[in-house]
Amino acid sequence: MVRLEDARRIIAAAEKKAQAIGQPMNIAVVDEGGNLVAHVRMDGAWLGSIDISIKKAYTARAFDISTRDLGAHAGPGGQFFGIHASNDGKIMIFAGGIPLKRDGKVVGAIGVSGGTGEQDQAVAEAGAAAF
Repeated sequence: MVRLEDARRIIAAAEKKAQAIGQPMNIAVVDEGGNLVAHVRMDGAWLGSIDISIKKAYTARAFDISTRDLGAHAGPGGQFFGIHASNDGKIMIFAGGIPLKRDGKVVGAIGVSGGTGEQDQAVAEAGAAAF
């Protein structure tokens, strides 16, 4: 289970990484059911990335795979080609969404958006490491 206390700790670690790389981000944490637990839009982060960060977290939990890895299989000819059109458009297939595991079981996810794919992934990894 991902509690609000967990989400705050995850977001704080992600914010620290975003500040270190100089890129304001939107950071979302969802629970086991893919429901939003907490979200932060850092000062100056893109408005359009609010929705994307939440959807990245949802996607990582819905499929128990990082959005970066899902995206690698979602291109033309890939085994998950077209998956981004499922779930009423809630699926994101680029870096920045990571499942959160406790005792080997996925119990939630973090989603980050606001920079390049590499930046989003690095900030999400920092947040996930705090879990």
